[in-house]
Amino acid sequence: MNLSKETLASVKAPGIVKPSAEIFAMPEKVLQFGTGVLLRGLPDYFIDKANRRGLFGGRVVVVKSTDSGDAGAFDRQDGLYTLCVRGIEDGKKVEENIISSAISRVLSARDGWSEILKLAHRPEMQIVVSNTTEVGIQLVEEAIEGRVPASFPGKLLAFLYERYKAFSGSADSGMVIVPTELIVDNGKKLAGIVQQLAVFNRLDEGFVAWMDEHCRWCSSLVDRIVPGKPDAATLQQLERDLGYKDDLLSISEVYRLWAIQGDEKVKQVLSFAGADEGVIIAPDIEIYRELKLRLLNGTHTLSCGLAVLAGFPTVKSAMDDAAFSSFVADLMLKEIAPNIPYELPLAEARDFGLKVLDRFRNPHIQHQWISITMQYTSKIRMRVVPVLLKHYQPTPPPHMVLGFAAYLLFMRGQSGPVTDDRAGYFKDLWQKEPSEVVKTALSDQGLWGADLTDVPGFEAAVREGLDTLMNKGAAAALAQLTNKK
Repeated sequence: MNLSKETLASVKAPGIVKPSAEIFAMPEKVLQFGTGVLLRGLPDYFIDKANRRGLFGGRVVVVKSTDSGDAGAFDRQDGLYTLCVRGIEDGKKVEENIISSAISRVLSARDGWSEILKLAHRPEMQIVVSNTTEVGIQLVEEAIEGRVPASFPGKLLAFLYERYKAFSGSADSGMVIVPTELIVDNGKKLAGIVQQLAVFNRLDEGFVAWMDEHCRWCSSLVDRIVPGKPDAATLQQLERDLGYKDDLLSISEVYRLWAIQGDEKVKQVLSFAGADEGVIIAPDIEIYRELKLRLLNGTHTLSCGLAVLAGFPTVKSAMDDAAFSSFVADLMLKEIAPNIPYELPLAEARDFGLKVLDRFRNPHIQHQWISITMQYTSKIRMRVVPVLLKHYQPTPPPHMVLGFAAYLLFMRGQSGPVTDDRAGYFKDLWQKEPSEVVKTALSDQGLWGADLTDVPGFEAAVREGLDTLMNKGAAAALAQLTNKK
């Protein structure tokens, strides 16, 4: 049996969260650019949950902007898909199977552009959500009228201009636009690009003023691991347990966060936020970005090279090792949390860190360490260096030191593939003696924006850590760190 609206009544497996018939009659309120698993596993998850609780009363029309991929599964399944939530929350195991009915339909930008523009005429259509990857939020100077614009900002501009004309620029017709692309200030940047494109297209000044005054451009931060369709064996077992086939089935972790920068008007429109504490609407969301960037991303970055050197393929496999799990916890809670370059209570940082540790231990998420090493150097600079420079202790932080030493050794290129813009730089640098590698790399302000040899004791400590890794191995380095505590 294949999942669809028609077969819903035949889904009998216990514990499955199913939509009621009333949901299918709800109006379309959200225009979503992107069909990916993150959107389905986070924004659409919140909307679906709110609809089931009577807090939003609206569904999502998805715009498929690219020709790649098959949207046929959405049509065959009437927009329904299963989200299997797996993980640990507050130390307890969580397993939940949800048939989401947030999506009403998927429209192709190429074949259904006129239908998409018709949606601009509906007063209840008030929200735009996007995840077009970081590449999607770029300025492409193109005409938007009489054709389907190629870029996402072009499509969005055409839709907004259609709405402006349909409602004669009324204040009530303004949209709430929430991009989720992984770009700092994504809402602000998207607004700037659309404004530039409006000027390029010589659209009237009244429209530009309407976008500025009556549309809300909300920067947002998303945080949830949604790997997508599981491997064949896991999928087969899930479909046996559920009693139906689902070509859109995805697995996600329990943790979820959608922090949206917005005012009271935004809260009013995004009423689905009331259904889950994972949606946060606030005038300033920088604290959430810092917590994620430092504690989750920063810990990943300082651990990935060491994990590869130690022979751990996934985050979960490393967290099953007592020494490595201790390294990660101490790095996060004792060295990073107290030195986040943002004013916040230490207790709040530690609470967030404990949730991250639960996420790292999730047996259902197979997060590969080697994938975390991609663009290793830029990640170190952005995520780690500000924390290191804020560290005020009289001695270098030992876990950061070992993580940095492991990074340098990984960049030698003998432990796995190096996917980094600086790979050539380090290939040449590793022709020198290890002590010269440490000195040259740490003092390179072009890499870090600072001379890290100026951090008291850091160069000598990294040199010692690198020597241990090269001569005794990662396991010995971890054991040595444990013995020092």
